[in-house]
Amino acid sequence: MIGVIYLGNNPQTQERLKYLPGQLVKMTTNYKDAAMLCEKTSGSQHYIIFLEKGNKNEDTVAITYLKKTCPDIYIILLTGELSNEDRKAYQACGINDTISAVASIVELNKKIQFIADREGILFDSEEKKHKMLRFKIPFWKRIFDIFFSSLAIVVLSPVLLITAIAIKLESKGPVLFKSKRVGTNYAVFDFLKFRSMRVDAEKKLKDLSKTHNQYAKKTDSLGSMSDEMLEMALNADNEDELMISDEEVMLVGDDFVVSENDFNKQKIEEINNAFVKIENDPRITKVGRFIRKYSIDELPQLFNILKGDMSIVGNRPLPLYEAEKLTADDCIDRFMAPAGLTGLWQVEERGRNGNMSAEERKQLDIRYGQTYCFSLDMKIIFKTLTAFIQKADV
Repeated sequence: MIGVIYLGNNPQTQERLKYLPGQLVKMTTNYKDAAMLCEKTSGSQHYIIFLEKGNKNEDTVAITYLKKTCPDIYIILLTGELSNEDRKAYQACGINDTISAVASIVELNKKIQFIADREGILFDSEEKKHKMLRFKIPFWKRIFDIFFSSLAIVVLSPVLLITAIAIKLESKGPVLFKSKRVGTNYAVFDFLKFRSMRVDAEKKLKDLSKTHNQYAKKTDSLGSMSDEMLEMALNADNEDELMISDEEVMLVGDDFVVSENDFNKQKIEEINNAFVKIENDPRITKVGRFIRKYSIDELPQLFNILKGDMSIVGNRPLPLYEAEKLTADDCIDRFMAPAGLTGLWQVEERGRNGNMSAEERKQLDIRYGQTYCFSLDMKIIFKTLTAFIQKADV
């Protein structure tokens, strides 16, 4: 098993380490106390010590003592840029690694996981079954979510009830629409919305995509759209976009050679032809058009938040087909954060009149995962409410 010790007196670092997923970090300001913590544990316990950089001479004394007392410990120096002279001095006395002094929870957790994987160390019995990086929502954020969503459900209960009745009166079918979405830790859950389309919408979609799609493009050599894509298109939000990598990878088949980028672009065109705005879409009911205009169709997600599937502020949970494209290492931070009703990219996109690329959206999601805090959440909520008040007709 592995344990974490913080050696230093930086309040900001101490606060971040409190929320390290799956870890109860032991805090100390004295290197001899840190050494005693390591000595008292069993032989199966391994320790990582995060040492806050201070005075170089004092640090080297501490590192030398720790390495002599506990040879198996792994010491990571929390620091900014080091001069070549300082770097050599710290390495000479036994430092194992360095990381930014302002590293996020996600970055610290990834560092610990990397060390554990390299050394063949498992965290606990649960990690032995699921040896992967996992995010746990901070206590302050969960309490806020429960309070805010409960209050909103009570205050908006008349709106919820009237909307449900209106949907039932206008067209047959369920009041709620459920779609599978991928949220925190790549967990799949039922994403709730008020139904805004007729129950026979899927049957009409194929014909409409050919005749009414505002962004229809020519059919390419990959062939006609599959039923699976039609299903994805039906379940997709207007906001959904496919994000592709810039890395050039060649795909080789029996009778073709094509770059992965070109292949993805062709697939994107197929999907765009299916779900990107259909002019005067007859599948949408009158009630559906109204609740979409004012985002009332999103209100059932308050129950997702109360249940714990989502948070008030976070990264938008993605459809399955989109999430599967974001499993590379550089995208992991996006899913090591809460899935949210509103988030950083939504308010930033509105500020730019909707002019944002898929890559920019992805980078904003990653940035939120690395930097979220209470004050940032409050700013996003305020901007969301402001944008809602100023929302233009759709």
